[in-house]
Amino acid sequence: MQTFQLAGATINICQNKEKLAEKLATHFVDLAKASIEADGRFTVALSGGSTPKALYSLLATDEYAKQIAWDKVFFFWGDERCVPHDSPDSNYRMVNEALLTKVPIPKANTFTTEGQEKNPEEAAKQYEQKLKEFFQLGANKYPAFDLVLLGLGPEGHTASMFPGSVALTEPQRIFMTVYVEKLSAFRLTLTLNAINAAKNVCFMVAGEDKADILSTIISQTARTSENKLPAACIQPSAGHLEWFIDRAASMKLGLDILHTTIEA
Repeated sequence: MQTFQLAGATINICQNKEKLAEKLATHFVDLAKASIEADGRFTVALSGGSTPKALYSLLATDEYAKQIAWDKVFFFWGDERCVPHDSPDSNYRMVNEALLTKVPIPKANTFTTEGQEKNPEEAAKQYEQKLKEFFQLGANKYPAFDLVLLGLGPEGHTASMFPGSVALTEPQRIFMTVYVEKLSAFRLTLTLNAINAAKNVCFMVAGEDKADILSTIISQTARTSENKLPAACIQPSAGHLEWFIDRAASMKLGLDILHTTIEA
């Protein structure tokens, strides 16, 4: 594995998708232990997608699951599709099948969206209220998740923030419904401000088909110019940003924009 530093972010380039999942699973365990020791709990906003699914499946194995105090872990969803929980498109269903049904996490520790297939706006408001109550937030405050997991879409979207999304500029909301023109569908998502309030944010990116957009995002991340793609806007205000990338996805990264190489 190679590790680079870029504009305050850590970029881990792993040999393949399997090694990526292993590296991130180890990081997940380390963060869980540190957070539980410091605060008595570990709060995580989960992502959908095939690469995160590999991580969740690995965390469910004995090697990793036995290292985590699951009764002190609290799961939230960074975004969700407006479908029932039993739909094949549901992010909740994927996480439930890959992880939740295989580890001893109390049901009360998982905070899911409800009714989004019938009334997306109401579902978003109800979920935002759950977040405010759990994190005991005052006015204009954002939850400090211990970890936010994110993927990267082919047009630079992350969570359900697509280019031009109102969730990128919304000044007060934590969680909201957005209409994605490209998909002709509503989605629910954490807002940019909410994600950037996290203590740790980790991107998971795998596959040759992500090489072009990843190169663009990494280049934009190193700049302060406006009009960035959504994923390039993820820059935690007081937390740490880390990228976990497989070699196929990294093939078009220009090493001139990376520095401090560490072989491991």
